[in-house]
Amino acid sequence: MTAAETLPRSHSPVKGWLAVLAVTLGIFALMTSELLPVGLLTPIGSAMDISPGTAGLMVTVPGLVAAISAPLVTVAIGRTDRRLVLAVLVGLVGAANLASAFATGFAVVLVARFLIGVSVGGFWALAGAIALRLVPKHHVARATAVIFGGVETASVLGVPAGTLIGDLGGWRTAFAAVGILGLISLACMIFLMPKVEPDQTITFADLPRVFRSHAAVRAGIAMTFLVITGHFVAYTFVRPILQEDGVADGMIGVVLLIFGAAGVCGNFLAGALIDRYLRQTVCGIGVVLATAMAVFAVTDNNTFSAAAILVLWALGYGAVPVTFQTWILAAAPDATEAASSLYVSAFNLSIALGALFGGLAVDAIATVSVLWIGGALVLLAVPVVGRRRG
Repeated sequence: MTAAETLPRSHSPVKGWLAVLAVTLGIFALMTSELLPVGLLTPIGSAMDISPGTAGLMVTVPGLVAAISAPLVTVAIGRTDRRLVLAVLVGLVGAANLASAFATGFAVVLVARFLIGVSVGGFWALAGAIALRLVPKHHVARATAVIFGGVETASVLGVPAGTLIGDLGGWRTAFAAVGILGLISLACMIFLMPKVEPDQTITFADLPRVFRSHAAVRAGIAMTFLVITGHFVAYTFVRPILQEDGVADGMIGVVLLIFGAAGVCGNFLAGALIDRYLRQTVCGIGVVLATAMAVFAVTDNNTFSAAAILVLWALGYGAVPVTFQTWILAAAPDATEAASSLYVSAFNLSIALGALFGGLAVDAIATVSVLWIGGALVLLAVPVVGRRRG
């Protein structure tokens, strides 16, 4: 029997859905925290007197730490109440963002970013299966989609909104706002979630086992690495790219909000396709992202044309979280927690490596080089999945 079938449900469906919304708010706060510096690299770099490549470490550090913490936290917590673990992790991310807002040096910011990485990896890995414990069986798929909508919304709306706040009130205000959001999420977790005892635990041995025994999991991890690394090689430095194209600082937040709105459309479009055309949707994502980056690189942009190209980019990336998560869950239906842990680890490691490689390219070659590197990487995902069944 599954966890959903064995769990005694003393709470009502309404309370279950309130708990789902609390988890969704938490994962939105965490993912927004991880990616917030993307839109604020230039003002933070100027304030801290560091290069854009060095400022990119604010994305590299939490991504790398999250990649390590996802399996570590999942195994280490054993049979601890999941509500307690999630509350501690989201509270930690709120405190870390407030510390960044008041930091007097870049070293303090990096320590805070390390703590955010711990929270993101552990929280996301647990959130993947938490819907099984909160709602009736026939609502599980919908609840899981809502929870991972928090990842999607953070990716395509959280960063632009944070950028706009930073443009209007300064980068410290943006960090403080996300810190407060983390504390609000903590309160929601405490008051809206029931106690959630796990039905099973995983061990470190389960992780390589599911990787070895499922070819589709291996393909999913490979495509995640290529697409997410390629995206963040370029997207981490989208602000300097836009500035070099002559887009005014005051318009960058607006342009990124347009990116966010288009990303939400990409999410819904993918949701309508993946049930029947999962493999084709993954291939389409690679082609769309590569095309957008190449056009961005060769076009002498103004604000309007840059926004138009970013709409295409966002349609591709907006489809990523729901499509890739669906692939991973379908690839290992008998080991969803272990497969999800590997996926979360690969996703966040790719964010870290993308920001790191992009920073090296920006400092050593040119800002525009990240568009060519990123486009080449995402396009490589097409042959990886092209011969596999979705």
